Parts: sequence; structure tokens; C-alpha cells
Amino acid sequence: MSNKQDTSKLWGGRFSEATDSFVQRFTASVNFDRRMAAEDIAGSLAHAEMLCAAGVLTQEELADIQRGLAQVQEEITSGSFTWSVELEDVHMNIESRLTQLIGSTGKKLHTGRSRNDQVATDIRLYLRAAIDAIAAELTRLQQGTIDLAGRHSDAIMPGFTHLQTAQPVTFGHHLLAWNEMLERDHGRLQDCRARLNQSPLGAAALAGTTYPIDRARTAATLGFDRPTENSLDSVSDRDFAIEFCAFAALLMTHMSRMSEELVLWTSAQFNFIELPDRFCTGSSIMPQKKNPDVPELVRGKVGRVNGHLVALLTLMKSQPLAYNKDNQEDKEPLFDTVDTVLDCLRAFADMVPAIKPRIEQMREAARRGFSTATDLADYLVRQGLPFRDAHEVVGKAVAHGVSSGQDLAEMTLATLQGFHPGINADVFEVLTLEGSVAARDHLGGTAPRQVAAAAERARERLRRR
Repeated sequence: MSNKQDTSKLWGGRFSEATDSFVQRFTASVNFDRRMAAEDIAGSLAHAEMLCAAGVLTQEELADIQRGLAQVQEEITSGSFTWSVELEDVHMNIESRLTQLIGSTGKKLHTGRSRNDQVATDIRLYLRAAIDAIAAELTRLQQGTIDLAGRHSDAIMPGFTHLQTAQPVTFGHHLLAWNEMLERDHGRLQDCRARLNQSPLGAAALAGTTYPIDRARTAATLGFDRPTENSLDSVSDRDFAIEFCAFAALLMTHMSRMSEELVLWTSAQFNFIELPDRFCTGSSIMPQKKNPDVPELVRGKVGRVNGHLVALLTLMKSQPLAYNKDNQEDKEPLFDTVDTVLDCLRAFADMVPAIKPRIEQMREAARRGFSTATDLADYLVRQGLPFRDAHEVVGKAVAHGVSSGQDLAEMTLATLQGFHPGINADVFEVLTLEGSVAARDHLGGTAPRQVAAAAERARERLRRR
């Protein structure tokens, strides 16, 4: 049988004139919602099986529908399916082709449902699968981040506030801060999945249906936790899509912060790390350049994801119950958000484990910035000096170091005692970078022992997923 679609409207009985050709193109969604074809077919199969169990369809009719939908799926998969703008959307295209394949039985499939609950079901099925794929890539990025942190739990680098050298930390400790952000993102993603995993199928247009449907059956068949409670809400709200985009905006914000640090760290001014060539590009005019294009692009893509979140919030803000055509505009922002997040995660999950830290350069940067000044103040407090007085003493010592070009650890004991007589030879145990990080030996601290333990706890969290 030919794959040429019957383009007559499946809802046209009410109308006395054809739809304007421009309006037809303007209102059609098939060019983007056809990516939900597999979900649409899955929902139709579950609906048909339920209708048969309820006595609405015969076993023969169910078998014809199953056979026809299997052929439609094969045509879509192979690329031979003909998509028609005249049929508006993915639902009508599939139903029209099914009817062409199996005859009038195909027209019975829509019994007890509407495109309103059909699309609400499709988009939840689509987003649920997307969430699972994103969660897998997010876990892969976390695994690479944690492993890199574990390998460098004792590599010293400067910690920054205001992008000024503050106190020494370890490279592993810094990477585990990234992981904590990503861990919270994963939790938000799973929360979103749990809330969206309810089936709207059976809500029909807005009020339910008079047919003896079994919504619990279709929900279970499609892997939902339960049916939705209210038919009006089921077809009209897209808060689950907004919640996903809010997760995505936060994740991309975190990845943008990570990207900014990678861009800084690869610069000649920092020179803390090296990215593999496969994640960088060159300049068309400057042969020496190695540009960190992947982090820069990820940093830039947060703008489009944030924009999609605002677009969906604005889309829903004034809609009365129940379904409105406005909701056709939910899919393109959602689809692009899914694609963008997946691409960024895949790039980072491949790139981060391959980062090569320049350990000596990081250590030298920590040494240059008087990063152990707080350690000297803490030392004086332990000698009985009030912290504010200790702060002033150390400030004078740092001023001397700036003028003389010496770090605190490079000054002689006599020099240091000139700022306060209570300073003794044991001060050098805390003025070294190694002594400074080792002293922060508590949960959440940057001591190498704590960093190694934190990395193992993070690995265990991943193993329990």
C-alpha cells in the first residue's frame, strides 16, 4: 500500500471552508513534535490494549491496530514515512497513516481520548526518557570529576575570593566543590522525574470520557507511577517542563562557573592546567593559540537555556483552564533545552577526566600570594593574642613581604619576631603550604586526608544510584 498520506482533516466536520494555507502552516507543529513519534505510538498501543480489555475494541481490532502501528514505527525509523504539514501534528500524521494501512479500525483508536491528553502523555514520556539519559551523563561527569579529585587530593593550589589569592587549598578539594554542585543538580533532576511520572492519559479533552476506561492500567503499561488526579489539570499544565528547565538552568549555571575556571586556568596568566588538543581549537591568524572552545561554548549556552526557562514561565503565566493552543509553544524550548544539556554534559564528561593539572605552577601561584597569612594570625591567636590584634600584626608582616618580595615562609624568624615577640620557630610548620592545608583536618576541610575521604564518600553515593 502507498505511503501517501490522506490529508483530509480528521476534525473537519464542523467547518464549512478549508483552512487558509498560511494558517495551516502557522498552526502546524509536526516539524518539531514528530520527535515524539515513538512515545505517541507507545501511548496508542497502551490505550488500544486498555480499550480491548474494556470491551470497546475486539481482539481482532486490537491486533490490526498493533500490526498497523508496528508498520508505522518501522516506516518512521527507516525514514520512509511521509510527514504532512496539512495533518498538523505527530498524532494526526500517525493516525492517518494507521487508518490508511488498516482501514476504518484505525479511526476507532481515538475512542476515549483527545489530542489534549495524548500530547500531555507523549511529552511526559519523552521528557522522562530524556531525564534518564541526562542523569546517566551527569553521573559520568561526576565520576570523572571525583576520580580526578582523588588522584590529586594533595596537589596544592591557591584558593580564591574575589579572584584574589586567599588561602591554599588542594586541587582535589576544588574539584569536589564542583561535584557537590552537580550532586545537588542530580537530586533536583530526580525530584523532577518523580513529579512528572503520572499519566494524564484518559483525561481526554478536559473532563474525562464516558467510556469504561481503566486509567490505572494504561499508567502501569507506560511505566507511570499512577494516573493524574484531575482531568482539567492533566491536560493544561506544563509545570513539569518548567521544573525541568529550572533544573537545566541551574545545572548550566554550575557548568558555566566550571567553564569560567577552566578558561582562566588554561590561560598563560594562570597556566594551572592543560586541556587535550581534541577539546580545543586554534586561531586562523595567530599560530600560537590554543583556545578552550568547549568550555567557552558551554559557558555561552547557559544563556539560551535560561531563555527557555523564562519562555515557558511566560507561556503559562496567564492561561485559563484547560488546554489552550499556547501550549504548542512548549515543545521547541523544551526540546532545545534537552539537546543543549545533553551535549554539554557529554562534552564535559569526556573532557574533565582528561584534564592535566600543572602541579608545580599551581603550587607556585599559592606561594606567591601570601596565602598562609590567616595561618599566621591563627598561630598568634593560639599564643593568646586577640584575633583583631593578630590580624593587624600579620597585615604589617604582609606589607613588609610585598615591599621586600618575600613570602611569609621565606622571612627569617628574627624578621617575624620583629612584628611580634611571641612568634617562635614552630611558626614555620604553619607557614608552609603543606602545613596550611594539613591543618584544616576536619569534615569539609582541604586537608589531603579529608579530601581523599570525601572523594571515596562521593564515589559511594554514585554506586548507590
